[in-house]
Amino acid sequence: MLHIPILRHGAPYRSIDTQRVAHYRTREPFVELSMANPGLIRRDLLRQREVREKLAAFPTSVLLEMCRRAADYFMNDTLPVGDETQTPDEYVRQLSATTGMPHVLVRKNMKKIYGAMAEMESVIAGLTRGLDLSILDTGHGMHEGHAVSFFPRTDSLGVVLPSNSPGVHSLWIPAVAMKIPLVLKPGGSEPWSPYRIAQAMIKAGIPAETFCFYPTEHAGANEILRSCGRGMFFGDSSSVGKYASDPRIELHGTGYSKVVIGEDQIDEWEKYIDVIAASIAENGGRSCINASGVWAPRHGREIAEALAERLSKIVPRDAEDPEAQIAPFANAQVAARISAIVDAGLQEEGATDVTAKYRPERLVEKDGATYLLPTVVHCESPEHALANREFLFPFASVVEVEQERMPEVFGPSLVVTAITEDEALINRLIASPHVDRLNIGPIPTMQIAWDQPHEGNLFEHLYARRAFQRAAAGSGK
Repeated sequence: MLHIPILRHGAPYRSIDTQRVAHYRTREPFVELSMANPGLIRRDLLRQREVREKLAAFPTSVLLEMCRRAADYFMNDTLPVGDETQTPDEYVRQLSATTGMPHVLVRKNMKKIYGAMAEMESVIAGLTRGLDLSILDTGHGMHEGHAVSFFPRTDSLGVVLPSNSPGVHSLWIPAVAMKIPLVLKPGGSEPWSPYRIAQAMIKAGIPAETFCFYPTEHAGANEILRSCGRGMFFGDSSSVGKYASDPRIELHGTGYSKVVIGEDQIDEWEKYIDVIAASIAENGGRSCINASGVWAPRHGREIAEALAERLSKIVPRDAEDPEAQIAPFANAQVAARISAIVDAGLQEEGATDVTAKYRPERLVEKDGATYLLPTVVHCESPEHALANREFLFPFASVVEVEQERMPEVFGPSLVVTAITEDEALINRLIASPHVDRLNIGPIPTMQIAWDQPHEGNLFEHLYARRAFQRAAAGSGK
């Protein structure tokens, strides 16, 4: 059986404590992981300063070129995985085997990771707002006519990763180009992407010590976040909540992303069904930037009916099928619990599962795998229990609400796509502290731009600016 070791500052380490991850369909053991305990992690992280200084010795321009080379290696080369090797096609099959994600969606996420590395200069430019990156080499310089100085807030970035979608790995990759080593805790069923990214970067010339890779339990994850000066934590609202008041940890939880249609466009809603459907269903509905709500002043039921008819065509297919658009759940019990939550919400008056008439059941099985079929719920009020929920499958509530109540009624939203030309509504959205990313016009919530931060700003998370003045040479003071 393939074994994935711990990486202790780049050095593979086989632990006596192991965990086996099953194939999503057969439930037979598929891969074995070496597991790291908190004591091992704590000892290794005593070297954080030493490792950062080694990475910091590389000019930023060289690190950017290494990232570009790593993108090609990640996408096209055979790379180590434990004592064996992994081709790109094997990576796709192996990731699919433990997560259930169809091959076509794995390849789309693979391209997203490739893009983050290949376009690293644009990514960093967006995060730093066009800072001359040689300033990271010297610690000071001129920016927009002013003397500036930046210093690292941490010697490493600890990242607790999910298993729902490989594309999220594009968010922590820029730390390497910003000279900050990584301490990675992979998701339980998706160790493949972070390990392959690390191997691609090592092959491109990044010091191997830059990467720690620790499959571990909750105690180990907590040790990573405690020991690293800065962290990122991916998870649902219940799991990330314990760190909500810790400014050292950048949280990536539930997105509650939305498509909003203004009064000025609502009577032409049919023009935008493709954009709305793509926002809900792309990537199997498993991303925090998938739309989980459509908010409109009227025509809610008609919009819900049109979406239900469109999304009902998405059905379970074989993992190798190029038309596959939805992924099974590796844990059937999770799917059953989610479906039960939706059904419980539907017991409350004022909501209808509009997709129910297009399919016999929401929870279905195919070839031993468990799926949740796309679900569109029409809510008569934003106060309904299902009006602002998010789940790990293509789910969306269509909510009718007066435009005057937007955006205050939304609550926090990672992405809002606002289909409107009403400047008053646009200005309220721009001014809202609850809208993280804002698209004006028919732009799918899933569409990203490399020069725009996804959620939070990784540069500001890792670096702080200090006041800086320097006397002219020979001034005597």
